[in-house]
Amino acid sequence: MSERVKGIRTPIRLEFEHRTGDAATRFLYGMADGKILGQRCVECGRVYVPPRGSCPRCAVVTDAEVEVSDKGTVTTFCIVRVPAENLSFDPPFVCAHILLDGADIPMFHVLDGCPLDDVRMGMRVQAEWVPESERAASFHSIRAFRPIDEPDALFDSFKDHL
Repeated sequence: MSERVKGIRTPIRLEFEHRTGDAATRFLYGMADGKILGQRCVECGRVYVPPRGSCPRCAVVTDAEVEVSDKGTVTTFCIVRVPAENLSFDPPFVCAHILLDGADIPMFHVLDGCPLDDVRMGMRVQAEWVPESERAASFHSIRAFRPIDEPDALFDSFKDHL
């Protein structure tokens, strides 16, 4: 008997269609307009960005729409060093969870405009929007977040959002 097969290499392709709900649709159209929209829970007051349509803590519909700032605080981050075909940034680059001012859940996006060694928790950043003529109902309406000239946020101000 020959050696047992432990794996094979084969091409694979997955196609799928995702249908957004009402909350995500309004969020994405807001991005096309240069606005970041979230939804506030009427029970606990938390603002979810991107909105989910309901509060996972209170199990109630979140239909109170709120516009939040395009400025925020880096809560956590990672340095991506592995290339992939569908990435618009060449490695290495930083992906970060950014707690936008006015939101209660960090948003995941790319951080650009500073050396990798300078990225840190608490760093203040702002969205770099693509030109208005290139905006679409997509996360790609924000090219990346960039550091801004503001003091770092204190750990206590974002520790509950990690």
